[in-house]
Amino acid sequence: MKRIALIFALVLAAACSRQESMEQLAARVFDVAGRQVQILAAALDSTQVPRTLNPDGSLRTSDYKWWCSGFFPGTLWYVYAYTGDSRFYDLAVAECAKIDGVQYITDGHDVGFMANCSFGNGLRIGGIEEYARPLANAAHNLAARFNPAVGCTLSWNPRKDKDWLFPVIIDNMMNLEILVRVAEMTGEPELLEIARSHANTTMRNHFRSDYTTWHVVDYDPQTGAVRRKQTHQGYEDGSTWARGEAWALYGYTMMAELTGDPEYLAQAEHIGRWTIDNLPEDGVQYWDYDAARLLLEASDSVSFDRAWAGGKPDGSIQRDASSAAITASAFVRLGQLTKDQSFAEECRAVAEKQIRALAGPEYLAEPGEMQGFLIRHCTGFLHSDSEVDVPLTYADYYFLEAVLRYIGLL
Repeated sequence: MKRIALIFALVLAAACSRQESMEQLAARVFDVAGRQVQILAAALDSTQVPRTLNPDGSLRTSDYKWWCSGFFPGTLWYVYAYTGDSRFYDLAVAECAKIDGVQYITDGHDVGFMANCSFGNGLRIGGIEEYARPLANAAHNLAARFNPAVGCTLSWNPRKDKDWLFPVIIDNMMNLEILVRVAEMTGEPELLEIARSHANTTMRNHFRSDYTTWHVVDYDPQTGAVRRKQTHQGYEDGSTWARGEAWALYGYTMMAELTGDPEYLAQAEHIGRWTIDNLPEDGVQYWDYDAARLLLEASDSVSFDRAWAGGKPDGSIQRDASSAAITASAFVRLGQLTKDQSFAEECRAVAEKQIRALAGPEYLAEPGEMQGFLIRHCTGFLHSDSEVDVPLTYADYYFLEAVLRYIGLL
């Protein structure tokens, strides 16, 4: 009897120790996501979009003009893509209707995030052909911000207090997708040329020799000359802001996929190799690579502002789960594009590590938690004390995208 009990205990322990398959993980994640998005949608009125949580844990909302307004509709489209449940289709349509005005925005570069993640997914996943119009309108408004002398679209508007004349941020690589897709959709090659020009100029001027990226490059709008290179959301000008590096990896992977240009693929591979070499053990980035390195390696005798570097009172370092979500999604696709089989396997392995970490209890909400958001421990803008250690809509969006890509549903 004791032997039978021992064998049973060993079998049970072995079963419990078996790693959850990625298909099982996806089923679990989308079960949670399906519950959470319904909670979040029910808390919104006819004009509100979700943003994050307030310090007291209450829901913080915004309107369609906020740069992240397209992510929640996109998240709903991803839940629908996995489940096929018409409830999520209907919710996605309703949330897209709320942000119809993004197609008319002319004073910002984020219309790619806003329109492509919402209406673009509604067209590609939901098959809603009338969404082609807001996509085209948004793409044309983005294209109107292109400066031929610079070779880029304007990111933020000029600011006297920052002495910015024509600031271009690495984030803007993400907004090129809408230009490429609309160019193909409408037969407007000039939109593709704008996207390529922006990607080429960014490749020349935004990267250091090790393929880490500056956050902001300011140009002279008359001559196209580089005026300065700096950060806005990272630790310091020479540091590598984690989400900026994630935008770069995703942006060049996306451009490689959509254009077939081997130079974009090579750039993505370089960025990817640097990223793999510099990730934390669990694959979830600290908010800034260099700030984290300073905190991890500094002795007690070294004097610097640990809070400014992202050090928390308990001795840990601020993470940015949104960077991991973006990076995981990019790595899945880069692993499919690269011709280097060894690197492809490495990309997929790192993506899986990041997905498993984000799907674990440290980062993934339990149903009913966090007002309906999915991923915790994100960092928006640390030095402005804005959206620090909170859920963010784009972390949820890119996390679900990474899972869908990994299991081959996207």
